[in-house]
Amino acid sequence: MQKIVEKMTINYSPNFDLKKRNKRKIKYLVYHYTGMKNDKLAIKKLTSFNSNVSCHYYITASGKIIQMVPDLYVAWHAGRSKWVNEKSLNYKSIGIEISNPGHKHGYKKFNNKQIKSLISITKICIKKYKIDKKNILGHSDIAPLRKIDPGEKFPWKFLSKKKIGIWHNINSKILKSLRGIKSETNLNKFIIYLKNIGYSIRYSNLNDLKKIIKVFQMRFRPELIDGKLDAECYMIAKSLYNLK
Repeated sequence: MQKIVEKMTINYSPNFDLKKRNKRKIKYLVYHYTGMKNDKLAIKKLTSFNSNVSCHYYITASGKIIQMVPDLYVAWHAGRSKWVNEKSLNYKSIGIEISNPGHKHGYKKFNNKQIKSLISITKICIKKYKIDKKNILGHSDIAPLRKIDPGEKFPWKFLSKKKIGIWHNINSKILKSLRGIKSETNLNKFIIYLKNIGYSIRYSNLNDLKKIIKVFQMRFRPELIDGKLDAECYMIAKSLYNLK
């Protein structure tokens, strides 16, 4: 995997804060999908003066890594965001964009070359900045009312086996038996669990609440994404809440 990183190329974006940050400020890794039809369009957007977006690392459709902003500068990838008590995560994170057309252009599975490269650059960042696995997040985790990337096809369960990100430890057969069983009476506890995991639970209507539940399902229960709280989702949230 080190060979993958050694082949990394540079294509700097102009979209970053000029003030350099202390490496101790970096606490989070945030994964995104590009939501663009191809690499050419995505790279053009991420390096355009007018787009106001960028990332630290871009992983192409073929798995190549391109550095777009040096780690110690703030890239513009997270936007309005919150996790636990931290707001505006740009200032304390490394942003990694992965080429994928996204839900608007034919969302597809991330390929093996992309995931190998992602694991490689992630492990380097974890070691370099001592990033806790609980602080490895998707864009949707930190902006659940605005974003749905990297989506339900992102391999969080597989990555957790590589000590990247968190995952529950409940038997899959037990979980499946709970799927679809209504659990509205546990809604208040479920929200408490999500807050303690790190999610920002601010919603003014039921549609917003449904978006938050969908984001949680995309990450931790991708087999069924309906925005409804069932016994399976409740059990997963409880397990993550108790995770040490």
